[in-house]
Amino acid sequence: MTYALSAALQTAVYERLTADPALMALVGQDIYDAAPPVAPAEAPDLHVTLGEERVRDGSTKTSSGAVHDFTVTVHARTEGFSRPKAAAAAVCEALLPGTLTLGRGHLVDLRLLSVRADRGRINRPRRVEMRFRAVLEDTM
Repeated sequence: MTYALSAALQTAVYERLTADPALMALVGQDIYDAAPPVAPAEAPDLHVTLGEERVRDGSTKTSSGAVHDFTVTVHARTEGFSRPKAAAAAVCEALLPGTLTLGRGHLVDLRLLSVRADRGRINRPRRVEMRFRAVLEDTM
């Protein structure tokens, strides 16, 4: 197993999302590696964050690799779900061709595992959390 590919995967996902015209048309530059450093009420009306990651061994007898389950979340301070769902669909369309180029290693497979749309409590943003699985193989 290797965790050495985690930063390369995160960078590739972030770069893909920030370069996608359909997603940018919906959220602008509001795509973050972490939550914006402001109070929730001051956060952009619609934004995307990269989230948690869980990694397990994906090595074979002849190669070193890892399976990365990671989240991308759309946050919205809106009454309805139409805008956050449209942004979530754009995230999926940007990532799911599964052609990310990594700075180290290579992507064997990328798929969507689950999606959860959460209304949140009163005065809390709506969220659409997508969980992806990336299977990576190290080339070093």
